Amino acid sequence: MGKNNNTFSLALSGISCAVAAGALALGIISDYLVATGYLIGVVALMVPLSKRFYKGAFLAYVGTVILAVVLGAAVQFWKLVPFAVFFGLHPIANALQIKYKINKWLALLVKAVWFDGMLIASYHLIYGGLLGGTIFPEELYKVINDYIYLFIFTIGSVICFVYDYLIFKTQIAVNALVARVIK
Repeated sequence: MGKNNNTFSLALSGISCAVAAGALALGIISDYLVATGYLIGVVALMVPLSKRFYKGAFLAYVGTVILAVVLGAAVQFWKLVPFAVFFGLHPIANALQIKYKINKWLALLVKAVWFDGMLIASYHLIYGGLLGGTIFPEELYKVINDYIYLFIFTIGSVICFVYDYLIFKTQIAVNALVARVIK
């Protein structure tokens, strides 16, 4: 990689980091924007990957998490945990899966276990291992809490499969967009 390519990688990764961190910061500030912040953050982190800047993408991810903490996640860090543990790293994992030609079914299995592990950690971190509330009857919360691991490993895995497919398609779209904008 030449000097100009290093500079371009750094610039692209820096812009990616800034957009992702800004989106996550807005998501941390507003409960209604958390998912939107995650989505924008994930798409922003795909930009360096569109040019195969793997190291730049990883550094943008690290910078994004650090900046998100500085910009507000320090007081509500649990909102950042799913992004830091899974969502922010997932596009990089997909790019490396393609680069190293890893079997897609094996990779999907590993990512599903990874996703389910993140859900379990989030369940314990965010809800203290006990869901509850007034929206549904107490009996429903009891069933959910009694069978939470079964729900996570079944429903969570299905969600992961769909999410993984959609993220691969999104990366293709980001690749095409970046190729059109940056020639």
